[in-house]
Amino acid sequence: MTETFDAFSDLLRARYSCRAFRPDPLPEATITQIVSAARHVPSWCNAQPWQLTITRGEATERFRAALLDAANSDAPVEPDLPWPTGYSGAYAERRRSCGFQLYDAVGIAKSDRAARKAQMLRNFALFDAPHVAIVTSPAELGPYGAMDCGGFVSAFTLAATALGIASIPQAAIASYAPLVRDHLDLPADRLVLCAISFGLPDIEHPANKFRTERAAPETIIDWKD
Repeated sequence: MTETFDAFSDLLRARYSCRAFRPDPLPEATITQIVSAARHVPSWCNAQPWQLTITRGEATERFRAALLDAANSDAPVEPDLPWPTGYSGAYAERRRSCGFQLYDAVGIAKSDRAARKAQMLRNFALFDAPHVAIVTSPAELGPYGAMDCGGFVSAFTLAATALGIASIPQAAIASYAPLVRDHLDLPADRLVLCAISFGLPDIEHPANKFRTERAAPETIIDWKD
């Protein structure tokens, strides 16, 4: 049991949000293997609300181009679920720290707004990943369907890591939910929750050289006796 826990803990620590990918496509069997493992996460009433639309080849390139066109234009931001109303306290500090670590890694000065915007747009270029999975959930299940899908996203990224595949969950893509739905011909009754860009990592890219910190257990647990 200890060995199993240690292996799982090592896997959690090995996973990171990859921000630079190699162009090499993955075999369909490898992608199916990742999904086959991730589907075993729990869900309310075993509804298993997650559905993936996965691109490859030219489909990825067309989708990447469409997202970049939207992000570079005045296209309205229309997520299916409301964005956070704010980040305060420790949440704000963690958010800032992650951003500053990224800027430092890629050599962007905090005062360089143009370079910061260019780095932000890398989200919509899918960080050059060869594949992206769009995660959707039935609208009728609301936030609880979305919560179940969050578990699936975590399992997907961990299963990918176990196979040497890098990934990054991206809520930013949900900014343009109507575009995503139209471009990929998704049903109107499904919420666009996020994307997972994935593929082989460009391990030499500076954007992949930093790791974010995690809060200690004592700051997470509130014991009651």
